[in-house]
Amino acid sequence: MGLAVHPSFPDSPFVYAMYTYRKEGTVYNRVVRLRDSGESGIMDKVIADNIPGARFHNGGRIAFGPDRMLYIATGENFDANLAQSLDSPAGKILRLTPEGAIPEDNPFKDSLVYSYGHRNPQGLAWHPKTGQLFSSEHGPSGEYLKFANDEINIIKKGGNFGWPKVIGSGGEQPFIDPLIVWKKTTPPAGMTFCSGKMFPSLQGSLFVATLKSEALIRIVMEYSGGRYSVTSIERWFASGYDEGTYGRLRDVVEGPDGYLYFLTSNTDGRGNPRAGDDKIYRISPGENNAR
Repeated sequence: MGLAVHPSFPDSPFVYAMYTYRKEGTVYNRVVRLRDSGESGIMDKVIADNIPGARFHNGGRIAFGPDRMLYIATGENFDANLAQSLDSPAGKILRLTPEGAIPEDNPFKDSLVYSYGHRNPQGLAWHPKTGQLFSSEHGPSGEYLKFANDEINIIKKGGNFGWPKVIGSGGEQPFIDPLIVWKKTTPPAGMTFCSGKMFPSLQGSLFVATLKSEALIRIVMEYSGGRYSVTSIERWFASGYDEGTYGRLRDVVEGPDGYLYFLTSNTDGRGNPRAGDDKIYRISPGENNAR
């Protein structure tokens, strides 16, 4: 589901992967570390295991932060109460060392949990100037007779983001409200900040891949007085709300070359596959174009 390379790659030639597996009839998620041999990946060690899994709601995004720690987004597997339990790794953002140990400065003693109260977080990205962690999250799809309420969250160390006690922006303490809530089913998946290396006019923009809405969303925000405020939201590669040029979009990243790349997800069982799906597209500078 998720891939990440060691922050010192290739000097530390490790690639990390998260996947779902079944053991004795029970589904789990696991993060492993592979050693890059040049032509293949060789199993090195298990980084995290026995994370509750299911057919859906596994989270799955993994990424290294500017602190060189590994962050793992996990879903609550349609067992909403797990998101509020600090004894379960489900419905959380976890934080580990590259070796899989618990960092000494994690918010909860002897715990991998960095934040909790998440339903199904799908994206992790750090603001290029402030280093602040942002996450995208899927809202309910019928639970508690609620739909939509998909979110972009500003992740705070030890923060409780409310699921299932609060849906969307509840304004209730001690839960943390999202920066953005979509009241129409979107839901957001992978995301990345644009450094402006190849796209100076897009510097600082947050790009979010979306599934049902089939758009690559650009979020422009300002940071002042310790607060982030959204100034505009644009929908790229989509004419209607769920009529995108490329279909469902699963992830977007900025490559080391400065280009933006996005991945379609039309063969995931919920999309309408097109000829040659799925594909990775690269956005060309100077135009709203992908190839």
